[in-house]
Amino acid sequence: MGTNAAIVLVVIAMMSLVGAGTFLLVHLPIAILASSIGVWLFYVQHQFENTRWAHNEEWSFHEAALYGSSYYDLPAPLRWITANIGVHHAHHLASRIPCYRLPEVLTDFPQLREISRLTLKQSLECAQLALWDEERRRLVLFEHANAETPPVRA
Repeated sequence: MGTNAAIVLVVIAMMSLVGAGTFLLVHLPIAILASSIGVWLFYVQHQFENTRWAHNEEWSFHEAALYGSSYYDLPAPLRWITANIGVHHAHHLASRIPCYRLPEVLTDFPQLREISRLTLKQSLECAQLALWDEERRRLVLFEHANAETPPVRA
């Protein structure tokens, strides 16, 4: 609560210093961009073709952590900017590991590098996935919802 109060005070001080319009003209686009990036990261790390969803009786903590969230294998600058949250499956397994230590998990447990791995290019294709196919246990495109055997992407 103290941090939130301090942020409010800084915003009020900045608005009174430069004016509300100027402050919002600069900070609103930044906030919208940062929020959009955050939503994208959350989306692609849980909505990818080979994700795993399970009903109560089938659900397992370790299965959900490893296969229900992705390893978003980003280029080094983006890993740094996003505080290594691309190592999301390891984060789900042990959320108390600090973000700066997440890459060490991949070094110590190299088998985690291939589990639910998603590249930047592959993540762009995830935006089209919208429906969970219960029989095939994967996300599919709307156009493949009623198909006998929807194409499987590599």
